[in-house]
Amino acid sequence: MSEKLWDGRFTEKTEQIVEAFTASIQIDRRLYPYDIQGSIAHCKMLARADILSDDEALQLIQGLGEIKRELDHGKMVFEDSLEDIHMHIETRLFQKIGKVAQKLHTARSRNDQVALDVRMFLRHENALLMGALAELRRVLAAMARAHLDVVMPGYTHTQRAQPVLLAHHLMAYYEMFSRDQERLSDCHKRINVMPLGAAALAGTPHPIDRAYTAQLLDFPRISANSMDAVADRDFILEFLSAASITMLHLSRLNEELILWSSSEFGFIELPDGFTTGSSIMPQKKNPDVSELIRGKCGRVFGDLVNLLTLMKALPLAYNRDMQEDKAPLFDAVDTLGACLAVTIRMLPKIKFKRAVMRRAASAGFLNATDLADYLVKQGVPFRKAHSCVGQAVHYALAQGKELHELTLAELKQFSGKIRADIFDQLTLETMIDRRNCAGGTATAEVTAQIEAAEAALTQAGQG
Repeated sequence: MSEKLWDGRFTEKTEQIVEAFTASIQIDRRLYPYDIQGSIAHCKMLARADILSDDEALQLIQGLGEIKRELDHGKMVFEDSLEDIHMHIETRLFQKIGKVAQKLHTARSRNDQVALDVRMFLRHENALLMGALAELRRVLAAMARAHLDVVMPGYTHTQRAQPVLLAHHLMAYYEMFSRDQERLSDCHKRINVMPLGAAALAGTPHPIDRAYTAQLLDFPRISANSMDAVADRDFILEFLSAASITMLHLSRLNEELILWSSSEFGFIELPDGFTTGSSIMPQKKNPDVSELIRGKCGRVFGDLVNLLTLMKALPLAYNRDMQEDKAPLFDAVDTLGACLAVTIRMLPKIKFKRAVMRRAASAGFLNATDLADYLVKQGVPFRKAHSCVGQAVHYALAQGKELHELTLAELKQFSGKIRADIFDQLTLETMIDRRNCAGGTATAEVTAQIEAAEAALTQAGQG
């Protein structure tokens, strides 16, 4: 067998610097299980089509199995001169079984071969990530149920706005991660399409059976156009987009954990096992895990922009530029998987400081909107009610009091519609439970949200 699998047309050896520059083996070697699985299925199809004899197919399949075991145990030596994992496997197969190895590549190209490997890799990893998101949703729903009685300030513009249940806040993230899982699930449909049989770009004249190969590899569909099959990386872009949105949600969650664990908020205590200390300040307990998740969000965004930029001006069909698709894909898969795993482990160990959160919800005029709503019920137009309460807040600030600490006489300065029953309307529990619209923060509504989440998770687990 010649030194390179494609060197018949060439009269000069490839420069060593070019071999190093063009090699992708240090990145794409992790595709080997899928490359071998795809080659075995291709071999079986060739035998069924009488392109290979049964004996040749048996030799090839046995040889590929032996190579898989070698790779599993780290026994293969990788060389830049062999460029990628496909050529390493084919070269090793020739060393094992001789010239029959040269028949394996009949009716396929590295173009459709690598497209197959990447789809199989991403199909597997995407399923694992969907499972991790389901577990994260379970954790959030369980935390929400365990903290149904905890009141905290809700924020807009990072300013205290209205009181909410901590469980309501946690369930907001449950909804975000539910959408993330739905996006990955929808993306899975377009990942799970078999490109093998497209060959270099135009298909093959050999009597192959693509449907049979797809059946062997558990693909429900085959690509409809051979040029698109080898040139398409939309499925990776779609995954990277979904991964970026998931990382965005993880970053937002961890940003709040960072803020809440600060002395200025003091809402939570992060577990020791998920924090670190300072090399110079003995008192420090730093939220390094959450900070790294926040930082790694930028990596996955970069992976998406990387591939968008790579693909934006490529003419059909395959171009060597596309070799660069695997680094951002692998990085995003690994980064998102690690961030989900550590978040799932960390969240249940967080200690919420209920009294601190309740005090924060009781201060800062979080009942101002409820006072305005009270006036509306007394027939005051909302804009007028808003102005009256604004004046009351201004007055209370000057007195160093909260609205509910003012006397009835003081409140009546701003509207004669205010009666003694106002004070019952301004308690935390009343304010929360009055917000009983669908999806609101009332205890009954949040309980319904949690129950719906639990039911959905149970049904998904049974399915």
